[in-house]
Amino acid sequence: MREEAFLNTAYIGLISQAVVDAGQDWLEARRRQTYLVPELLQKVDETRKLFARFVGAGDDEIGFLYATSEGENVVVNSLDWKEGDNVVVNDLVYPSTPVILRRLEKERGVELRMAKHRNGATTLEDFARLVDDRTRLVSVALVSNLSGYRHDMKGLADLAHAHGAYLYADAVQAVGMGPLDVKALDIDFLTTGSYKWLGAGFGIAPFYVRRELLDRIHPANVGWQVKERLEGYQYQHHRTARKFEYASLAFGEVYTLAAALKYLEGIGLERIEAQSLALVERLRKGLTARGFRILTPDGTRSSIVSFYIKEEPPAAEKILETARVKVSLQNGDRTEAYFGTGPVTRVRMSLSFFNNPADVDRFLAISGKLGVG
Repeated sequence: MREEAFLNTAYIGLISQAVVDAGQDWLEARRRQTYLVPELLQKVDETRKLFARFVGAGDDEIGFLYATSEGENVVVNSLDWKEGDNVVVNDLVYPSTPVILRRLEKERGVELRMAKHRNGATTLEDFARLVDDRTRLVSVALVSNLSGYRHDMKGLADLAHAHGAYLYADAVQAVGMGPLDVKALDIDFLTTGSYKWLGAGFGIAPFYVRRELLDRIHPANVGWQVKERLEGYQYQHHRTARKFEYASLAFGEVYTLAAALKYLEGIGLERIEAQSLALVERLRKGLTARGFRILTPDGTRSSIVSFYIKEEPPAAEKILETARVKVSLQNGDRTEAYFGTGPVTRVRMSLSFFNNPADVDRFLAISGKLGVG
């Protein structure tokens, strides 16, 4: 943080010294062979409990996968699809979601319905026009990586459940950003990575399945971590979300995730959100005063702000490097059709608890060089 204004947690978050220490301790223990498998599994269960507290779930509802998109694959592959069923998303999802669902469309005859955003947001009414009694799943990014928009998850859950459908949340841009309660929001399934707002590593992705649905969502694989290996190579699954952990996990990443969760818990998710949202407000005011067009809807509870500039990414990158400011630069795509013709560059800034007003002001001081978009 002494070297640059890091405003890019939505890309890959920084890691704290506590996480670095946990990683070094893990490697040293591996070098000396001081860990035994029971200790590793005990750390997994400790981390499970820590994460469950982060999202308001029971620890029996949390399993560990390796990547966020694996969770959506597990859910999609578990449902008993019929030709003519449909799944509803919007164009604010991460690109992996339409890819997963296009395969479902090709292989099972399931219709993919996509709501189009307007100025970075998709309302409950936009979804309601597409959901019907053949809808089996509504899938959204809880907070959009594109616009930073936070969806009305409780409203979407009510809509989906009224039609007998389920609600899936890609929460990689939400968990760790602030408080989250899956029970209050009535979310059915949720997956997140660890390397953004949680400030941990890659290769471990917490997966939430609502307790009442655990019997309907099935692991794609089995291995030595099944509950019981019976005579004649028969087996019995765990009845909890542990059943998704069929083999050895990335145990080193489990240790660093546990350290990251304890670190953030010590600060407090309410404090983390309050700090970042205050900085978001400062940034929005500065951008508005300078005439920038902001994609992120005003009033959405999110630590991400996306807006447009005229400079193309290579030139903008040089300006930002000179100022020692880290953000994400993205080429505009079809979702900005309302914007007009010609090239569009989108800047995505993500503000975390370790940022301060000076970081925001450093960017605003050089923003004029980027060109008002």
